[in-house]
Amino acid sequence: MGTDTRAFLSDLARGLAPRADHMVDVVLQRLRGELPEVWEYEDIAALAPVALSEHVAAFLDFLERGLDMTEVGTPPAAIEFACRLAEHGGPISQLLRIYRLVHAGVLHELYTETARVTTSQELINATTVTLSAISFEYVDRKSEQAVAAFQRERDRRLQRRLIIINEAGRRIGTTLDTIRTAQELADVGADHFADLVTVDLLSSALQEESTYPVAGPPTLRRIAQAVSDGCPDPEIVTGETYACPEGSEPARVLATGQPLRFRIAADAIPVWLAMSARHEPALRALGPRSLLLVPLWAHGSLLGLAQFVRRHTADAFDDDELLLAQEIASRAAVNIDNARRYTQERSTALTLQRSLLPQHVPKGSAVESASRYLPSGSRAGVGGDWFDVIPLSGARVALVVGDVIGHGLHAAATMGRLRTAVRTLADIDLPPDELLTHLDDVVIRMQREEERGTDEISATCLYAVYDPVSRVCSLASAGHLPPAVVTAPTAADDATTAHAVDVPELPIGPPLGLGGLPFETAQFELPQGSRLVLYTDGLVQSRSRDLGTALALLRDVLARAPVSLEETCDELLSALLPGRPADDVALLVARTGVLDADHVVTWDLPSDPAVVSTARVQASDQLAAWGLEEMAFPTELVVSELVTNAIRYGKSPIRLRMILQTALTCEVSDASSTAPHLRRARDFDEGGRGLLLVAQLTEQWGTRHNSEGKVIWAEQLLPSEVSSALA
Repeated sequence: MGTDTRAFLSDLARGLAPRADHMVDVVLQRLRGELPEVWEYEDIAALAPVALSEHVAAFLDFLERGLDMTEVGTPPAAIEFACRLAEHGGPISQLLRIYRLVHAGVLHELYTETARVTTSQELINATTVTLSAISFEYVDRKSEQAVAAFQRERDRRLQRRLIIINEAGRRIGTTLDTIRTAQELADVGADHFADLVTVDLLSSALQEESTYPVAGPPTLRRIAQAVSDGCPDPEIVTGETYACPEGSEPARVLATGQPLRFRIAADAIPVWLAMSARHEPALRALGPRSLLLVPLWAHGSLLGLAQFVRRHTADAFDDDELLLAQEIASRAAVNIDNARRYTQERSTALTLQRSLLPQHVPKGSAVESASRYLPSGSRAGVGGDWFDVIPLSGARVALVVGDVIGHGLHAAATMGRLRTAVRTLADIDLPPDELLTHLDDVVIRMQREEERGTDEISATCLYAVYDPVSRVCSLASAGHLPPAVVTAPTAADDATTAHAVDVPELPIGPPLGLGGLPFETAQFELPQGSRLVLYTDGLVQSRSRDLGTALALLRDVLARAPVSLEETCDELLSALLPGRPADDVALLVARTGVLDADHVVTWDLPSDPAVVSTARVQASDQLAAWGLEEMAFPTELVVSELVTNAIRYGKSPIRLRMILQTALTCEVSDASSTAPHLRRARDFDEGGRGLLLVAQLTEQWGTRHNSEGKVIWAEQLLPSEVSSALA
């Protein structure tokens, strides 16, 4: 009976061979009904009839010739079909189901044909049993080879996906620049699996808001795009802003936060894809076929949208590619958000810092100055460098440069607090070492006020005071680099003689915030026209060179520095910082002046009340010599009150000094350290009104202490025509 069954199957297969195409059509129709998703891919739909035809022909040949199972091989088209299915991301269960459906369809045709050609129930039963046994073994053997091919292609696809993800991790987020990071995302997508990639950020995300407004459609700004090799440029300009139409696919993705994959018909290109009507012709020439819309999520906030487009010449996107796009976009979104936050914080810190730095350096005969501030170009962010020029009493001026350790908003805010503290301490005319001691206390107090876990506050500071009358510069340092002093060539020197550049030796105290350690004041005289160059360490410290080399270069530049202070600043920055600085840089260049003897007059006065009238006459005569007769009355009153106070409450020697600069300053010094105080006199008090009168007649007044005692000073504004002439 077995021999009869084998012979019957051989005859049955031979008879069905001419009708193999019909069997293929029947099975294909069933496959289309059972697995419609497979037929979405045109290459698979085109390959399926070929693979099925080879499969039916091979199975009928196997039955007709009675081949051994070891001789069975999977047709090439079936192997290719398995590879294509894996390439499109189909699951292996889908491949196995296709095999089951195909063999079920072929067996159904064989069973039908068996019942048609014989009426022997015994032969029909024997044929059914034999076909079932052969069919299962045949399917297992052929599916093994197809599954192996599927798995190889699947592994290759997964490996490619990992390679792309790793490359994306390496290429995306190389800088803290929002636009560049978005462009890196677009470039990776266009290099590997899309013909056109665009990155659009919500306008609200670029404006430091967490979400876009509820009312109205979301507004997006295109900040990056890229096309693959050989793809025509759609000529869509980055930087343009557009609104997503309500109900459109992008609006749905932004509303739900879920990605979307869909196909585009050749004659139905969405209007929103072109952003505007003028871009539509170029987009039609591109021929978009398949589209992925992937939202950009980072830290719980929606930032925007990435679009991946394929042309009509490529396969449509599949689920695996959607997952790949999500993975890349997710990584990029975090980097974009980090860059966005960094840019916003840097901009805020820079704005804060620039607002705290002096906008207009005061003009006077003591010094002429020029300054520069350069923020850091590194990821560390804006630092706490600052400089200042502070007018003091007696025509003197204070020059300050400092550096708060750290970067960001905290450092910028700390810098503002310290700069305010320095100005406050400078107003009471403390010597440099005492001022730094008080500033050290301020930093220690700020440290105590800080929350635990925050970076400890520390800073360096250089404070210098220049007196144009004595030409003496007094300065003290709290952990800060000493200034460079540039002395101009003498008149006897050749015009080409280089400037003498020196870095004075001065005791450098500890940085601010340590406490308990002293600061010292150093003093030296400066020839007229000397330059003081104060700077922070960002100007001379670099990983590419040591400090000694940088200081030598600094000296070389200053030795041949031009007359213009502005040009001197530019040359210093150009020579020492050819690229973006790794740390903040504050630079202050000041040229010292000297007050002529004609603008300063001093009288030594005996401690005798009778000398008050003499002092008034001397002051009035001097005003006449300066052409300031109209200021005689208030000046005589001020001199009278200040000299009277010194005689009554101070100690000898007593000295009166008048200084004509941008203002008229009257100073009276004595050997007592007791400072006067402004108070309100009662009705029957005989005294107590002198300083109140001085305060009413002058622009400002105050007291400063020195090693010999104290100085009480008062300043009056000059008439506008005199002030202009002096300027």
